[in-house]
Amino acid sequence: MTHVLAIDQGTTSSRAILFDGAMRIAGVAQEEFEQHYPASGWVEHDVSDLWSTVAGTCRGVIEKTGVDVADIAGIGITNQRETVVVWDRDTGQPVHRAIVWQDRRTSEMCQQLKAAGHEPMVTEKTGLLLDPYFSGTKLKWLLDNVDGAREKAKAGKLLFGTVDSFLIWKLTGGKSHVTDATNAARTLLYDIRKGRWSSTICDLLDIPMEMLPEVKDCAADFGVTRSDLFGREIPILGVAGDQQAATVGQACFQPGMLKSTYGTGCFALLNTGDSPVFSSNRLLTTIAYQFDGIPTYALEGSIFIAGAVVQWLRDGLKIIREAKETQPLADKADPTQGVILVPAFVGLGAPYWNAECRGAIFGLTRNSGPAEFAKAALESVGFQTRDLLEAMQADWSAPGAATLRVDGGMSASDWAMQFLSDIIGAPVDRPEVLETTALGAAWLAGMRAGVYPDQAGFAESWALERRFAPQMGDATRAARYAAWKRAVQATISA
Repeated sequence: MTHVLAIDQGTTSSRAILFDGAMRIAGVAQEEFEQHYPASGWVEHDVSDLWSTVAGTCRGVIEKTGVDVADIAGIGITNQRETVVVWDRDTGQPVHRAIVWQDRRTSEMCQQLKAAGHEPMVTEKTGLLLDPYFSGTKLKWLLDNVDGAREKAKAGKLLFGTVDSFLIWKLTGGKSHVTDATNAARTLLYDIRKGRWSSTICDLLDIPMEMLPEVKDCAADFGVTRSDLFGREIPILGVAGDQQAATVGQACFQPGMLKSTYGTGCFALLNTGDSPVFSSNRLLTTIAYQFDGIPTYALEGSIFIAGAVVQWLRDGLKIIREAKETQPLADKADPTQGVILVPAFVGLGAPYWNAECRGAIFGLTRNSGPAEFAKAALESVGFQTRDLLEAMQADWSAPGAATLRVDGGMSASDWAMQFLSDIIGAPVDRPEVLETTALGAAWLAGMRAGVYPDQAGFAESWALERRFAPQMGDATRAARYAAWKRAVQATISA
């Protein structure tokens, strides 16, 4: 068996990628699905879309490549984190659409929990903040608002999972209700130091613990697929939430190593080793990966809107037709204009954690147009990344943290990566394999199956495609960033 199938279930699309025995991409299949916005700040997915696009792309990439299913050693899964699915244990039917990580409907609930003084306890156990971003309050909302859901949950008839859990349950024909430590760590319900679900927090949110999946290492035996799905049973051997999978895929195995992934949002993770580091700057403490029952921890900064700002240019403003048009359009921008976009479309993530503020644009002139909007959109990602890195450096620093490894769709933009290097004043390294999230999931499964190398061998295989070095002067960098900080404060104060 020489191939590994990686399932990358994202916020706007599902992809299946086949990797060969040398961890090279043999084929890709991708399918987008509809986003649902039933109210302001609410974001949902039709659960059937998640499953049908995953099953369809898996079959599609196998057919496209002509790889014999008997040659697939295992499946690795990576997924959008924090998104909540609740389904019937007997029928497999979801009780509601999936509530997506971006969804802000539980803002008031989180504020009430904070006002009651619960956040220090939650942070001490989970490393997270009381914010609508995480799964726990979304799950409570479903139990409180779906007719009969709480009664069924208490009777043991409903199951909860993040997207990985639901996919594994479907792939295995309902035989496995499991997750991995990295996804569990993002639910607001998991004690990251004790390595188990927190009965204290479940009691606080009135969540029956019978709903919760079994938690495993990132490389483990998660079950086998139904034989009728792909022609034979295939073991599921690796699982990690998307940002942790990218950390693995970037081979950030040493404390001090740092990666930033640019997808719908932007997520920076700093490996802090075998001890959790709790932030004084409202960053998150999380599990980077877990092997042999031993977690490696990370500091994480989350930006809600990164690649989504380009989608806004395309779908909202309709000033581009394809994402790739953004860079040449930004090149045409008037360099004398200082247009700043704060893309707080669903609030601001780290280090601000303001769920209520909304996006704003500053510095408009009569001559501001599509080019200036495109430039401001790309720059907003660089500015937000610097916010994260400064907070990380204030919390924890170690040799090796000076260079940022990047991946994700937006990292393919030379323009955006050069500005990122300029504004953070440090090198930015882009790897040869930009599909690091899927690669991380594939390596977990392939390593477990014995067809891929161990950690050390995998780290040695990491290859640089291009390094971006700062070209902006110190004075210009300081002035640009100061203008950004003023814009953010004005946005929060509005």
